[in-house]
Amino acid sequence: MAKFSRRRVIQSLFATSSLAMLPRHVAAQEDSYPSREIRVICAFPAGSGADVFARFFAEGMKPAFNRNIIVENRVGASGNLATNYVARAKPDGYTLYIHTPSALAANMHLFKDPGHDAGKSFDVLGTVATLRFTVSVAASSPWKTLPELIAHLKTKGDKASYGATAPTGQVGGAMMKHVLNLGAVEVPYRTAADSVNDLASGAIDFAMYDPIFALAQQRGGGVRVLAMTSGERMKSQPDIPTMIEGGVPGVDLVGWWGLVAPKGVSEPIKKKLGEAFRMMAERPETRDFLAKFGGDPLVIPADVAQKRFLDDIENWARYVKIANIEPKG
Repeated sequence: MAKFSRRRVIQSLFATSSLAMLPRHVAAQEDSYPSREIRVICAFPAGSGADVFARFFAEGMKPAFNRNIIVENRVGASGNLATNYVARAKPDGYTLYIHTPSALAANMHLFKDPGHDAGKSFDVLGTVATLRFTVSVAASSPWKTLPELIAHLKTKGDKASYGATAPTGQVGGAMMKHVLNLGAVEVPYRTAADSVNDLASGAIDFAMYDPIFALAQQRGGGVRVLAMTSGERMKSQPDIPTMIEGGVPGVDLVGWWGLVAPKGVSEPIKKKLGEAFRMMAERPETRDFLAKFGGDPLVIPADVAQKRFLDDIENWARYVKIANIEPKG
């Protein structure tokens, strides 16, 4: 018969009791969630459209948890800096991402190595809105319609240029250029705000802005929105035509916003977060907010949202190819 020392017996009993207690410990953490402040990561700077969205929803989710929800801006690499940070965060529900899953999908094909595998790194816990990008010009420009702008760009040839920052804007501008065989050159900007002076001075001819930024600028008298990148007009902004209506066939790029978490968050915590986000998304004041900033409501179950996200990763490979964009190194 094998002989066991007193120490080995005690160690064995301790290990067994620890394993038995583990599920209870995890369950206790889930029941008490959140027990401290939650951080929401934003990929773009303060004052940007993404920042406005992130702060609105972070603030709106506070009552559900009775905890501070802090927005942290991590800017750079077309959103990849923030995305990689969230992908590597501890999956405990305390680091979240209010972002566009469609942009996460796009960056998988706009970069040779974005630093993560989006489909394996994230879960979409909730959705709130669809957002189309815009073709915008300076309010002082002579072009009142997209066909007028296109005629000008064709005359200007390779001396024409446009500004872009986020993935949907980059692809939308490139698709317009490719479909119409334009010579216009993309001028990349770190943020949309960085391009405003160049647009006003005529240094660039137009810009591919997100609607949150573009509509705010239009209300302030700085820009004129000529078209949206979707195949259908927005319900919240029905007076703005689509790029297809303006003479750019085949462009139907629609981004969508949601709550994203690093893969591995427990199901009970994901359910709590998704429910809080859904309740926030369905409030009348949220719908008013979306209408003001060019968003149409999109509230779908988390599993449907996750499938849409995975489908988008495949779809954006096709969009980038159609736009003839060479992935960045």
